[in-house]
Amino acid sequence: MKTTRPERVDMVVCYDVKTNHDDGERRLRRVAKVCEGYGQRVQYSVFECSLTDALYHKMLSRLLEIMDPVEDSLRIYRLPGARGRVVEVYGRDGWVDFQGPLTI
Repeated sequence: MKTTRPERVDMVVCYDVKTNHDDGERRLRRVAKVCEGYGQRVQYSVFECSLTDALYHKMLSRLLEIMDPVEDSLRIYRLPGARGRVVEVYGRDGWVDFQGPLTI
């Protein structure tokens, strides 16, 4: 019996955490750590993620627990197709397709 994998959606997660106080620096590190667990950092506060619906909601819940809604900003963009079809990169690109075959 063949099992199907849950559908994944490619998305971009961006954040801006106000860091003029020590608690902001702490929030910034915690937000980055959560994002690192769900995707790949492509710029300082920008991550590309390929998530199932369940993983998306888990990540979002964790981020919203950390962030200060008055001081910080979180933006999540769902890509209208696979990353390879909708993202243009110029310059350095260290992205790795962890869903595809990996060469060791």
